[in-house]
Amino acid sequence: MAENQEPTFQIQRVYLKEASLEQPNSPGILLEQEQPTVDIQLGVEASPAADGVFEVCVTATVTTKIKDRTVFLVEAKQAGIFEIRNLPQEQMGPIMGIACPQIVYPYLRSNVADIIQRGGFPPVHLAEINFQAMYEQQQAQAAADAPRIVTQ
Repeated sequence: MAENQEPTFQIQRVYLKEASLEQPNSPGILLEQEQPTVDIQLGVEASPAADGVFEVCVTATVTTKIKDRTVFLVEAKQAGIFEIRNLPQEQMGPIMGIACPQIVYPYLRSNVADIIQRGGFPPVHLAEINFQAMYEQQQAQAAADAPRIVTQ
């Protein structure tokens, strides 16, 4: 009997891999009346977990400051385990850099807002992300950074 060669893309599990909340200047900074600045950094990473199974993580770091003093810092990593089989190699990058993060990201947004609110602050809602544009920008940057071979 021939092995099944049908393309497979299935979510095995979505989970909160890591989360932390730091308030290094509490309680004093909580008495400040000034509005804090908010800086949000996002990242995506993918790695094989087993044959045909991959873990894709979306990481968010939310830093709020008043002047140069941190009000709070939240770091969270939301992960998904995906079974991906029998896809052409050229589709693997977009699947892991666009499709998988789009599935995982809403969970990350919810968890980050919840952590911040449980810390006693108004929730910070992460904006919707266009993972396709982010992926294309990373690909363009990687191509620009690639070493060039010059022949004479």
